[in-house]
Amino acid sequence: MTRKLCILVALAYFFLPFATFSKKKEKPALPEVLLKAQTAVVIIEPDAGEPMNDPTANRNAREEVEKALLSWGRFRLVQETSSADIVIAVKKGTEKAATPTIDGGPIDNRPVTVQTTDSQIRIGAKQGQPADGSYNPDSSPSNGRPQQGVEVGPSEDSFLVYMGGDTFKSHSASLWSYRAKNALRPPNVNAVQEFRKAITDAEQAAAKKQQQQSPQPKTP
Repeated sequence: MTRKLCILVALAYFFLPFATFSKKKEKPALPEVLLKAQTAVVIIEPDAGEPMNDPTANRNAREEVEKALLSWGRFRLVQETSSADIVIAVKKGTEKAATPTIDGGPIDNRPVTVQTTDSQIRIGAKQGQPADGSYNPDSSPSNGRPQQGVEVGPSEDSFLVYMGGDTFKSHSASLWSYRAKNALRPPNVNAVQEFRKAITDAEQAAAKKQQQQSPQPKTP
């Protein structure tokens, strides 16, 4: 083997990893239930505590997500997990590994709220935490009374999508998830924008696949 050929072989082995990793990875297909869903409910993640320095952080994040979904207009928002096609669980990040929190209270309680867009009006008056359809404040160690705690876990904003209905459980595997810094921050609410993009991409891919599989008309 000549010296020139040896150099070419060495260069090929050197650039091979870069060629392999530069190949665009295909995104996993979204479950069909997400593409067919018509109703949604937004809840606070059941295990979320309220940061002591911002006790309304999760409730505000939930409301911003609801407003963004209303503006999108794809889903009709409902109040119960049992009547929703999908359940969206949100939690505001604190940008810290460990955060002092207020735990044990019914953090998902809400007063009557009215949210409007150009095409929809939504009135919410749900009380209690519809985390899995069986929430009971009296079953918690604090009997529904707030107590101080410490939350350890991901510090980014969290947006998880589950299958709704009577079988919904918060510990089930999520259908789609997005975690990022300030993902729930208005006015953009990037988590909703990413969810919207994922659904749009999936629908376009499905339409393209169906078109490719459809029999082509014969040319006379």
